[in-house]
Amino acid sequence: MIDPALANGIATAGAPRRSDQVVTRPRVLLVASAGGHWIELARLSAAFEGCECQFVSTAGGMVAPDDGAPVLQIRDSSRDTLPDMLRSVRAIWKIIREHRPDIVVSTGAAPGAIALVLAKLHGARTVWIDSIANGDELSMSGRAVLPFADLRLTQWAHLTKRYRHLRYFGQIL
Repeated sequence: MIDPALANGIATAGAPRRSDQVVTRPRVLLVASAGGHWIELARLSAAFEGCECQFVSTAGGMVAPDDGAPVLQIRDSSRDTLPDMLRSVRAIWKIIREHRPDIVVSTGAAPGAIALVLAKLHGARTVWIDSIANGDELSMSGRAVLPFADLRLTQWAHLTKRYRHLRYFGQIL
């Protein structure tokens, strides 16, 4: 069960915006690699109720946890697979241009970090949630996105003392 404080903190980051006194639903892009990162992101879907959500992951044939819509697939990549990383950059940039998200949220790993950097360049607000698996230190991807993430979250309270820009709202798992 998701911690209510975590859900509220993330939902507030993507609060509806006003345009000429008309409230529009925020467009949220949620990006995570397959496996544990995806499970954590899927558990956050309730925090985005009322938003237009598009999920993106590295596994094929997945459906969004909130409404069963197809999940967009991107190539998995890491610092060790530069050609795949370049393909990920191109695919993520295309998704961001097509969907024009107001906010991009990621629980990791490298493809999620790429999405946050590209989203920031596109003018979107960004949220990084480091995986619960990173209890001793911030992940490499988490450190890489520090300058690009508007909201940087850890699931371990003690890490906020070590990394002054991190916030703790609770744990996803």
